[in-house]
Amino acid sequence: MTRGGLPKRQRLIGLWLILSGISLLGGAIFAAWLDAQLAPTGSTRIALWLGSFSGGATIFLAGLLLERMLFTPLRHLQVQLARLVANPDARDEYPPEGWLKGLGPDLQRVRESWREDRSRLATAHTEGARSAARIRQELETLLQVLETPLLLCDYHRRVMLFNQAAEDFFADNTGLGLGKRLEALLPVASLQQALSQLPNDGSPRELLAPCDNRWLKVMLRRVPGSDGETLLTFSDATASWSSEMGVRAELADMLTPLRQHTASLTSAADALIQLRHQGDIDTLPLRQRFERVIQEEGASLGDNVAKIGQLLDDMQHQGERLTPMWSNDFWQALDERLDPEHRLITPVGMPAWFKGDAPALIALFDSLVKHLNAHLPDNGFEGEICLGNKRVYLDLIWHGKALPEHELTEWRQQTLPSLPLTPSVADVLRQHASDIWSLADEDRVHARLRLPLPAMERVGAPRETAPPRPEFHDFGIADLPPPDEALASRSLRSLEVVAFDTETTGLELRRGDTVISLGACRVVNARLLASEVFDQKVDPKRPIPLASTAIHGLTDADVAGAPPLDIVLTRFRDYVGEAVLLAHNAAFDLLAISHKGVTFDVPVIDTLLVSRALDEALDGHDLDSLAQRYDLAFPPGTRHTALGDARVTAELWLALLPRLEARGINTLEQLLTLQANAFDRQDASAS
Repeated sequence: MTRGGLPKRQRLIGLWLILSGISLLGGAIFAAWLDAQLAPTGSTRIALWLGSFSGGATIFLAGLLLERMLFTPLRHLQVQLARLVANPDARDEYPPEGWLKGLGPDLQRVRESWREDRSRLATAHTEGARSAARIRQELETLLQVLETPLLLCDYHRRVMLFNQAAEDFFADNTGLGLGKRLEALLPVASLQQALSQLPNDGSPRELLAPCDNRWLKVMLRRVPGSDGETLLTFSDATASWSSEMGVRAELADMLTPLRQHTASLTSAADALIQLRHQGDIDTLPLRQRFERVIQEEGASLGDNVAKIGQLLDDMQHQGERLTPMWSNDFWQALDERLDPEHRLITPVGMPAWFKGDAPALIALFDSLVKHLNAHLPDNGFEGEICLGNKRVYLDLIWHGKALPEHELTEWRQQTLPSLPLTPSVADVLRQHASDIWSLADEDRVHARLRLPLPAMERVGAPRETAPPRPEFHDFGIADLPPPDEALASRSLRSLEVVAFDTETTGLELRRGDTVISLGACRVVNARLLASEVFDQKVDPKRPIPLASTAIHGLTDADVAGAPPLDIVLTRFRDYVGEAVLLAHNAAFDLLAISHKGVTFDVPVIDTLLVSRALDEALDGHDLDSLAQRYDLAFPPGTRHTALGDARVTAELWLALLPRLEARGINTLEQLLTLQANAFDRQDASAS
């Protein structure tokens, strides 16, 4: 007997054939020796030879009987019990047979009792489930029309909830997902610091954070009475600039016809004055013609002036779109822009509110520091807000002398390519109805840059109204252990698992074959998330053989224009986050994605090895055999597709979980030990 199960069928058959062969060979030798010694004749000789072969024949027939009446029924019973543990509602394809046939009624009774218990348990929860489902449906219906992107994260900054608006807002960002760390979505130190300093009374804070090519205004608020959960809402702080630049561009377009009308009007007026001085009757038609020109041009000029007035009103409107900002948040965001690795700006004095276009101001100061780096120190600045009557003064202070005015004049003409429509520094200053200058402090040691900005009547820390309830959520995430704790002690059901699969140009990965498709799905709290998927074609930079296309169906045309493998793996690494990887025959898939410049330093679970460890006596641990064993189905057309195989692998993992728990394997450490013991017993060639 081998550890943990019945002997392997091949070993039993081999032992049986060896014993039978030895017995038959020994009997033949013994019969030949007796025949030579005794020289029997007739029936005596026949009896001697039959008696010598009887031992081997008995062993052969006994083994055949045991195989048909005991060992085959035992293997079928093991398969049926494994299926029942994974899914009590699975089909009954292997009723007890042979010498175990008498267990049929008992096994059926156990099965029916199990189903009755589950039915009673389901009935007991029906009313509560209906009520919860109704409330959830009502809340999700409300959230469908909510336009504010929001997230809810737990104390360890794992995403517990996000709504449809957030999914649309971060559509191209793979860092959004249930159970993922907030750092995968917004990897800025200021956000983490702000989260750690949030008050527990629910007072909100504002923060500017970069995300891809946007600057986001983030509102943070600790949920009162919770275990450290935080609610975050987002808005795009870059939107107002494009709108205002559109109005300014339209105003600039109006200047050309305005100049033309003015020139025509002036010329006609001068000519008319000269004709009046002549006083000749012959010039009367010409004077009338000039008067009509003056009348028409005057009317056109009036219309254009009215349009310009309307545009100025629009610009005034858009000037009011300058958003309120808390000065400490502005200094943090500017610090992230100047040097994310070091803290260059130290806020001093009392913080205050002001109005401004955050992305434009940050790009402006970034351009200023880089342009004037010869005059500015490299060891840091101080940031201070000074209050005036109707303005606040945004001051950047350093040890040294004031900047020359000619340097500032030259800088004002520079463009800011990081902003939409590439405005100049002067455009940004005009947007804020402001200018910038440098002056020396009274102590003759410090100097500063000063930028006046509109003040706010608001005082005190930022405040925000409570946002609405979530749509996509899993509140059980809050009960999970900290993600930075040793994974070895985590329970299997609490693991965040990413099941993945690859399709390749062939099986010779060490001889040039490579990935052409990568698919994955996520399991959180032993629940397969339907929409949390990763599905990406890959350009292999080589033709796909017809033999491989016959298996997975992918052709050169299907992967034309797809990103290369290094880019796809970078996105996939962001998608994985801190999850545990899961694959069937993981050795092959890990080899396919390794040595590509992206490191997957996370534990890996292989369902092939787990199945082999649980059922060593059974044959068939490939994905098709296990799907049939556990009554799992491939939707039509999904077999041998990366995402389709990954989904079935995830379902197989959920089917294996109760069987592992029944054997006392409850933690990741115990599972990896079991898996390692199974790896050496047979090569991982099944798929």
